[in-house]
Amino acid sequence: MTIKELKEMINLMEEHGLSELEVEKEGLKIRLKRGPTGKIVPEGGAFGPSVLPSGNRESGMIPPVGQQTARETAEDANHVIIRSPMVGTFYLAPAPDAVPYVTPGKKVAEGDVLCIIEAMKLMNEIKSDLHGTVLTILVENGQPVEFDQPLFKIQKA
Repeated sequence: MTIKELKEMINLMEEHGLSELEVEKEGLKIRLKRGPTGKIVPEGGAFGPSVLPSGNRESGMIPPVGQQTARETAEDANHVIIRSPMVGTFYLAPAPDAVPYVTPGKKVAEGDVLCIIEAMKLMNEIKSDLHGTVLTILVENGQPVEFDQPLFKIQKA
């Protein structure tokens, strides 16, 4: 069973409001069940007790790799929280001695690189999908990040 197939199963659960899904394929049996937090939790099987991402809660979709999830904050409709689309290590610059992609107060345009998240030896550029100004960087350089963890607070232009 591939990651793509798992994501499709999670999307089906989201789309149809299912709380539990059980699939058996090629001798592998997977049972996905929503936990009390609404996240999809596999029960036993090859994946053990780890939590799989439930994706973007607004759309029910998992964002593509390298694309962040932007959400407006409740406090102000002009502020957006950029969240991590994956688990990995957060880097503000392409190399240890390089200038950071962004700093607080820097203006960003759609398509500008905000940071890199290293996952499984792959460097994934996280790009902005909006115009604005970086207000706060919420993660330290070199720090591990989780799926959907807030990375940046940006004021929309």
